[in-house]
Amino acid sequence: MITFAQNYSTTTMRQSLMILLSALLMLGCGQSYEEQKQTRRQQLRQHLRSDSAALKVAVVPTIDCLPVLVASERHFFDSLGVDVRIRRFNEQMDGDTAIANRRVEMVVSDLVRMERLAQKGMPVEYLTATNAHWQLFTNRNQRIRELKQLDDKMVAMTRYSATDLLADLAVDSAKLKAERVFKVQFNDVHIRLRMLQNNEMDAMLLPEPQATIARLGKHRMLLDTRRMDLCLGVVAYNPKVMADKTRQKQLKAFEKAYNRACDSINAKGTRHYLSQLRSYYRIEPQQVDSLLDKVRFQHITKPREKDIDRARAWLKKQ
Repeated sequence: MITFAQNYSTTTMRQSLMILLSALLMLGCGQSYEEQKQTRRQQLRQHLRSDSAALKVAVVPTIDCLPVLVASERHFFDSLGVDVRIRRFNEQMDGDTAIANRRVEMVVSDLVRMERLAQKGMPVEYLTATNAHWQLFTNRNQRIRELKQLDDKMVAMTRYSATDLLADLAVDSAKLKAERVFKVQFNDVHIRLRMLQNNEMDAMLLPEPQATIARLGKHRMLLDTRRMDLCLGVVAYNPKVMADKTRQKQLKAFEKAYNRACDSINAKGTRHYLSQLRSYYRIEPQQVDSLLDKVRFQHITKPREKDIDRARAWLKKQ
């Protein structure tokens, strides 16, 4: 009986202690919650200040963005003391919208997209041309073997972009009537590739590395812009946004890091880095092993005037 009373007393005491500890914990949590809210607000303000001061660059999962991604992944920007933040999109249009709305300071895009923004009133300056190129594919189960067979067919592209211009060039070279080839807008490069693989579109223009994946799938290539003396890829920025001394310093550091990344990719090969960025590029392990390493990246080089003129001339006809 004494043992029972002692055990009962011990149990009661433990329960009382647990209740007291719970009460203290709840009180402590209440105080911490207020402190946490204040801390979160301070962190958010600090993040917004630092993000506003950082150089933000819009990219998409295409091969011409690889130097920017490598410079970020390998901390080349950090080593130069510049805060560069990458904004990753799946559609070119999203990057262009971001720079037009000043959510980013720089974008990897093409001359047609940028000259279109210039037409709409946004100042545009070109930092460098890129090695972007495109190929026109049809599904391997289609009976389309020549450009002239695109008559009454659908071609996937992005409106007011390099792919839009290239679709028109394909139609012109085959001497087809423009109204007989139907250009259909699909902006996401991943979706466009999947439509080819699923035989959901007659033809489409793909950049690298999506074009290499299409070739690995034995889909038929009808056009390659590398044979057309046409270089439309660019890295662009708004010169008004980049006018102050801090931005100019960031720009110089970006150029150094970009050139360093190009050298690193050329030395190690595209496969080395694409395997590290596989999730963003959505490349399967077996595809990485087959990707071409012949893609070379050049240092900062201004785009050719004839390519700019070509983009402007095409836009005037639209």
